[in-house]
Amino acid sequence: MVEAARLAQSQVPAAPQPALRVVGGPAEAARPRLQLAPYALAEALALERELGIGHVLAQILVRRRLADPEAARAFLRAGDAHEPGAFAGIDSAVQTIHRHIDAGGRIVVHGDYDVDGVCATAIMVRALRALGAEADWFLPSRTEDGYGLSAATVERLAQRGATLIVTVDCGITAVEEVAAARAAGLDVVVSDHHAPRPDGRLPDCPVVHPEVCGYPCPSLCGAAVAYKLAQALAAPTAEDDLDLVALATVADLVPLEGENRRLVRQGLSALAATGKPGLRALMAVARADPSALDTGTLGFRLAPRINAAGRLRRADAGLELLLCPDPTRARAIADELDAVNVERRAVEQRILWDAESQVSALGVRPAYVLAGEDWHPGVVGIVASRIVEHHHRPAILIALDGDAGTGSGRSIPGFDLLAGLHAGAEHVRRYGGHRAAAGLTIDVARIDAFRAAFEAHAAAVLTPDLLERVERVDAVVSGSELGLDLAEELESLEPCGMGNPAPRLLVPGARFDDVRPMGEGRHARFTVSSGGARARAVAFGCDGRVTDTPGRPHDATFRLERNAWNGAVEPRLVLRHAQPCTPAAIAVLAGGADYLAGVLAEVDAPLAGADAPPVGGDATSPGPVRTVVDRRGHSPLAVLVDAVASAEAVLAVCADVPRRLGGLGDRVGGFTLASYGQLEREPGCALEFGHVVVLDPPAGKSAERALRAGHGILQLAWGEPELRFAQQVHDAEYGLRTSLIALYRELRARERASGAELETLLRGGGSPGRSARLAGRLVRVLSELEFVALDRNLPALALVSHTPTELDRSPAFRFYSQVYEEGQRFLSSASLRAAV
Repeated sequence: MVEAARLAQSQVPAAPQPALRVVGGPAEAARPRLQLAPYALAEALALERELGIGHVLAQILVRRRLADPEAARAFLRAGDAHEPGAFAGIDSAVQTIHRHIDAGGRIVVHGDYDVDGVCATAIMVRALRALGAEADWFLPSRTEDGYGLSAATVERLAQRGATLIVTVDCGITAVEEVAAARAAGLDVVVSDHHAPRPDGRLPDCPVVHPEVCGYPCPSLCGAAVAYKLAQALAAPTAEDDLDLVALATVADLVPLEGENRRLVRQGLSALAATGKPGLRALMAVARADPSALDTGTLGFRLAPRINAAGRLRRADAGLELLLCPDPTRARAIADELDAVNVERRAVEQRILWDAESQVSALGVRPAYVLAGEDWHPGVVGIVASRIVEHHHRPAILIALDGDAGTGSGRSIPGFDLLAGLHAGAEHVRRYGGHRAAAGLTIDVARIDAFRAAFEAHAAAVLTPDLLERVERVDAVVSGSELGLDLAEELESLEPCGMGNPAPRLLVPGARFDDVRPMGEGRHARFTVSSGGARARAVAFGCDGRVTDTPGRPHDATFRLERNAWNGAVEPRLVLRHAQPCTPAAIAVLAGGADYLAGVLAEVDAPLAGADAPPVGGDATSPGPVRTVVDRRGHSPLAVLVDAVASAEAVLAVCADVPRRLGGLGDRVGGFTLASYGQLEREPGCALEFGHVVVLDPPAGKSAERALRAGHGILQLAWGEPELRFAQQVHDAEYGLRTSLIALYRELRARERASGAELETLLRGGGSPGRSARLAGRLVRVLSELEFVALDRNLPALALVSHTPTELDRSPAFRFYSQVYEEGQRFLSSASLRAAV
């Protein structure tokens, strides 16, 4: 074991961690912390072997708790599928609906005004009509009717001759409203996915709800539940509506896990080839290429245009678009929705300015409840999301209208927004939703009391770690890996979104060059350099700048995507966050002796051969051997950061500690650094480290054996530059002729040196100067040739002869020359470029 006293910390301390700059973001958002979770490297290596995948993807899977090969395969396959019969009680809903179809009754599908509700309504209307039902729909107005099934709506539908109401994406809390419908002679079937009432009461009717009914995927969105019900009804349109299911699943921000992954993956393919005129017209006005659809296209281009109608006007236009059979009419509706969406963005910006002004006046709070006149109730939810994004606090925005207000809230990870509404329930008229998003109606006179209750609950629940913004890192990458192959391999993680975010890749110690503004100066394109490789990148919303500290190395996170443009496909890095490198300290594995003592130790060292016994064993029992991982050609910085993240004690081995320390200390840390000289002096000093990273190649078999000995992992991280560096160090350490002449000349100028003067003489000029081992070899050779006299007691060195002689007279010089020749051959050998 290496004693703690011998692990001397180098003077490369870590500065206080600065704020991680969110490129182009507001000041409030500029303080995330990079979070690189520890992971088991051995598990990642096992996944690489078992699944035939790359190291970056393996890192991501292990960090996402998919280390088991079968679980990882299932996730990447995205094939989870469950029969509709897995909903307990769905047979009762099916029988009720078929009874009304057979009787020729009028069925009304009651949906909701958001994308999920509109898509769910379209799915159910199409299913019922395909089964021969007389089916109509009702979508509530956000401003006039509010969310969900209301008593007034029940009365209105009864007067219109409805015999059955099928709710989609709503109804699970409508206990009294369903009772009123039953009393009026209407049957009701509820299909929903929102949280039931806190008191646990359910509507007295057939219910299809993934959580209530024990469905294996409890996080289905409302449209997916409607799709399952359509399947159970044996509707011929069900499988044709996977495009709508995918759109709603992404828009409603449900976790893309389990069956949701399959539904979205298959739905994206269905959408690319959809025959629905409305969806094709929607993609056209949104300038969405059907051949390049992903969840971002659904969430940020298609969904907002459908949502806009329900936010500012009525959602019927969006539903008409999805049901429209005529391409000409569909294009007219899509153009109208596009115009409404432009209007929505303008309204959103005005409300955001007002809301930010209120936040500034309130100061830092655990949560925000904001209210304003002339705020549109259909837009406050979007603005609440912006406030959460800017300030990392739960936020509820309330649009005031006379004596009442309609509010919408959004949350942060770790905070249950619905539980926060429960805490202030006595002050609101009505509320509902789930952990991440919720809505309410409230009397204006009760807003202050509700705000106090909501803030008090948030203050009690939100711990400091939840209030700290975190930039999660999924994998450490080297610049050489940032190519099209990796971009395409990462597509196996799709669909990405809520619950399965797009992977964030850390490039440690990156440098940004050739920064150029684009997009009228709002964005930037630039080059990222890492480990000798260069890649092109872009940054959005950064006002043409990617960092406030140009020229410094940065730890930067990126999204790597496959970018198609003008018929060409190339990898593209999208910058998320960047911060100047501020690493932890590097510990140096030192021998415990001062410089002159080290010189004397080398003078007295035995001239041992290269065939020493194996470390940790003997000639007959060689001892344990590390697992070798070949990462040569990758950035040594990336390999080191990845190794440190494995939570093992890491030893990095190099040819020359002082010179390597200067290059590493400002970019990476958290490990111990040792030289091959240290390994030669104490061959067992690496055994206590579970992880060894070889920065420079060894110059001989004894060093190679010392590296391999022990339990754990050995990563080879050198490339051609490191090989050249090792050759230079080896030449300097064992090609002694030039150094002998230089030291002899320096000593002739002094005749004698001792103490501090001797150390200065032996170190030589420049930085870091001669190592103690090299100086010891030089003194030993000169002493054997009787050019100098060494006084070990002082110590002191004196010149005693000027008579020329052959260097080969020195046994030490002959030995060092042999080591020099063998090291040159070893470092030049083909075997060194294969596995160690």
